Amino acid sequence: MTQGDFFAYVIDILEELNIPYMITGSVASMAYGEPRLTLDMDVVIDLSKEIASDFCGKFSDDFYVDLESILEAIRYSGHFNIIHVPSGSKVDFFQIKKDAVSQEMFKRRQKESFDEKRTAFFSRPEDVIINKLIYYKEGKSEKHLRDIRGMLEVSGDKLDVSYIDKKTKELGLYQYWQELNKQ
Repeated sequence: MTQGDFFAYVIDILEELNIPYMITGSVASMAYGEPRLTLDMDVVIDLSKEIASDFCGKFSDDFYVDLESILEAIRYSGHFNIIHVPSGSKVDFFQIKKDAVSQEMFKRRQKESFDEKRTAFFSRPEDVIINKLIYYKEGKSEKHLRDIRGMLEVSGDKLDVSYIDKKTKELGLYQYWQELNKQ
């Protein structure tokens, strides 16, 4: 199973079990920007404890999946991962947070083409940019700025810049956003 096959398999399970989700992070930035190497896929998920066991049961012995870590993530709005052991490919799941910003971004998610066979829910490009700015502010990793630049290059004319302006001001990220727009 390739990394792409694994990611598609996870999407199929989420869809089959009607688990609300959205792809974020580098996979989402590549959907709206330029391709780059990634080691994992980040997914915000609204998983209930009632379906957690069914979700785990969809993964065979080829996968590392831990029900207790999933239940803990549900309880504390934390994260867990599933790893395809033979390939080392990983999906990081982040249980949806209860704060207004996270809830709003989740409601704004949209269907986009994932591969030639399926569509999937993705974070909107504006929200990917905002999250990348949050991560940049926290860790100063240049990869987040490169991802944003790629998105601006490919999808810049389709972005709701007024939304990004408003949200980056609210979240104390506007200076970073302004710097990117000067380049």
